[in-house]
Amino acid sequence: QVQLVESGGGLVQPGGSLRLSCAASGSITSTNDMGWYRQAPGKERELVAVVNNARGTNFADSVKGRFTISKDNAKNTVYLQMNSLKPEDTAVYYCNALVTTVASPYEYLEIWGKGTLVTVSS
Repeated sequence: QVQLVESGGGLVQPGGSLRLSCAASGSITSTNDMGWYRQAPGKERELVAVVNNARGTNFADSVKGRFTISKDNAKNTVYLQMNSLKPEDTAVYYCNALVTTVASPYEYLEIWGKGTLVTVSS
């Protein structure tokens, strides 16, 4: 079995910072795309940021200049550094990844984390 284990969510004041981590675990042989989505109450899930080994990073317009995504291939871990947080950033953040596994070594499978709540409020 493969899993994405998330950490770092919580409550932060507007203008503050928070760092999310997501580690892929299990019988993983490689990771390619890793990234973050979020879903606010009453809203559809949206892409926040994605990092790819070859193509680099992609950010939602709403977080450009404030968020940074990075990936540690050796640890199969992706990080989301969130700065200058706004109340509009409040959402459940979901980690996702494309991975190869021992059982499926020749194609990438998409997996999702359970989500971690980020609340930006004074």
